[in-house]
Amino acid sequence: MVANARRATQALFLLLFLFLFLQTESKGADDLGYPAKLFLDFDPLLFITTALSSRSIPENLYLSLGLLALTVVLGRVFCGWACPLGTLNNIAGALKKWPVKTKARNWFRVKYYILAALLASSLFTMQLSGLIDPLSLLVRSLSLSAYPALNYPINALLDRLYASDSHALTRGAELLEGLLKKSFLAFHQPYFAQGLLIGLLFAGVLALNLVERRFWCRYLCPLGALLGLFSRWAFLKRSAAEGCNSCGVCDYECQGNAWPSGGGTWLPTECLYCFNCDDVCPTAGVTFRFSASKAPVGLNLGRRRVVGALAVGAGSVALLRATPAFKPGKPNPLVIRPPGACEEGTFLEKCVKCGECMKVCITNGLQPALMEAGLEGLWSPVLVPKMGYCEYRCTLCGQVCPTGAIRRLTQEEKARIKIGLAMVDKGRCLPFAHATPCIVCEEVCPTPTKAIWLEESAVRNRKGEAVQVRQPHVDLDLCIGCGICEAKCPVIDSPAIRVTSVGESRSKENRVVLSHGP
Repeated sequence: MVANARRATQALFLLLFLFLFLQTESKGADDLGYPAKLFLDFDPLLFITTALSSRSIPENLYLSLGLLALTVVLGRVFCGWACPLGTLNNIAGALKKWPVKTKARNWFRVKYYILAALLASSLFTMQLSGLIDPLSLLVRSLSLSAYPALNYPINALLDRLYASDSHALTRGAELLEGLLKKSFLAFHQPYFAQGLLIGLLFAGVLALNLVERRFWCRYLCPLGALLGLFSRWAFLKRSAAEGCNSCGVCDYECQGNAWPSGGGTWLPTECLYCFNCDDVCPTAGVTFRFSASKAPVGLNLGRRRVVGALAVGAGSVALLRATPAFKPGKPNPLVIRPPGACEEGTFLEKCVKCGECMKVCITNGLQPALMEAGLEGLWSPVLVPKMGYCEYRCTLCGQVCPTGAIRRLTQEEKARIKIGLAMVDKGRCLPFAHATPCIVCEEVCPTPTKAIWLEESAVRNRKGEAVQVRQPHVDLDLCIGCGICEAKCPVIDSPAIRVTSVGESRSKENRVVLSHGP
């Protein structure tokens, strides 16, 4: 009975997670209407590491303290009953038929060493937990890989139906698309760089369940390790009756590798409170009750190994930051951050690379960085104008950021923020280089007073004929770097107007320096 209740609860939380995931998308208004980042808000690993790395308290993550309090009372019930990645691991592990005498590995300490390394790096202002935190990993994997991949065949099918000469098929495609748009289908087919890599890593996490059930949860999950530390003092404890004959049935059914067989070996830090041991015990000798007594077995991690893990985490800071991406006075022009992003150093201290901002971007312009911001900035969001521009009236990315790396803006604040600056390449611009009229960049510029202005000029074509064209120029004070001019430039391979990060409001150094002479 308890197992059925747990499965139902897991299914409920997974469906809630997926529902909120699908709501992380514009529905027309500049407000999602749902707490799309709710699961990330409850993540105490993100709360602690962000607080350490940024030296500030992330107000959006206060709910995570409630999960820690629940863990102190009930143990790691989140891992066993609510974690969506844990549920997916359960499903993946069920695809294989396991021998009754399957022996679990004694590797549970590895996740605590990973946690120690992450805490040490955060203490030295480097935020790496988002790369391996289970909730951040799951949101990123679905947003940047699984969801675009699932959309692609549906959109391809709809395109084929629309292209048919059959009125019935075309009408059917319209009805099907309308239905799917309201439930599952993205407004536009999303495309993300590194989607294949991120998808393969996610598939690898799930495939580990074919090596051992809940492999990730048992041996690698740093959030599970953090909750395990707090569950040492959990009031809900397991006990076995004196009649226990150590038959080992509970060891096989244990999801967390907590060594339940025998009353003196149970590890509360590893127990997921799945209650399988209670259900399968042939003598009905297993009970769970509230008690303030000390746990029968402590968590022995080994002092030297913990110190070694801390040293690895601290040492990684210097190693990862000794790259050109962090050379003072040399900002990468390709690192165009979303509007509302903190100054680059603070941004990297807070960003957990969850991918929420990239999924919610209505133009698909936000893409995961590779090495543009160094390895520390891996999978952090950068605007790629050639993929999509920053919509002038959109503030959704700040609404879904769980750590405050991108602050929520009002429409008025958004209109004043510069994320970069556009510059014209006269060697590629049609009016400058080819005597061909074109005013696209000026037409699409969204600022109330156009940041791109046109100057009438008489040029000569190859035949020597005079041609009147209007040549574009960029107003350095008015341009906000939204990138729509680059996205819409008819010179599509390498646009004749390009946006870089120079001039961004968040930096006092990354500015255009104008010298007027003596």
